[in-house]
Amino acid sequence: MVDVGAGTGIETEVLVRESSVPVHAVEPCRAMRTPLLARIARLPACSRARVTVHPCPAEETGLRHVADLAVASNVIPCVPPAGRRAIWHAIANALAPGGLLLFDPPPAHPALPGRWSLPPVQVGPDVYRADVTSTPHNGAQRLRFTYRVHREGRVVREEHEDFTPWPTHPAVITREPTSAGLIPVPTPHPDLRAAVLPAWRPEK
Repeated sequence: MVDVGAGTGIETEVLVRESSVPVHAVEPCRAMRTPLLARIARLPACSRARVTVHPCPAEETGLRHVADLAVASNVIPCVPPAGRRAIWHAIANALAPGGLLLFDPPPAHPALPGRWSLPPVQVGPDVYRADVTSTPHNGAQRLRFTYRVHREGRVVREEHEDFTPWPTHPAVITREPTSAGLIPVPTPHPDLRAAVLPAWRPEK
């Protein structure tokens, strides 16, 4: 199995716990790999032994025919078009014949400018809050997450994080995997897309 853009390892942990096969966690961001490795470290030794962490983009892993399932959660929408096309080919190479890819597609249109808040979470005396601001950005969408920690009614810490989802027409998200040799298939949920690698295809 391959977790493309493993992030903090939530999906990686599920793949490890629900299978008995090797799992490849692909995460090029050092900040994300810290919680990813911490999560893997909590697994039983026999489970940890099945996980390989790749600290590079998917197209640089060199994986070939190693998995029957690949997942890309919260990844495809935030990759620029050229990088997105490279990911399809990397996934097609990593999948064994008949393997399945699951991913969430980018939005078809840019979201309207706006601001909203995520539900607050309390940990001990601290309340963690997050506000999201959406603005147009070079034909795409810029999402800025502002995280604040409140204690006794005042802000004690504040951090910012930016993401750029690239709106893409659904026909493009069908065409691009197909050009990499993947065949789109129906899914049970409209927010999820899937594609399979044919059981046979000529080597390139």
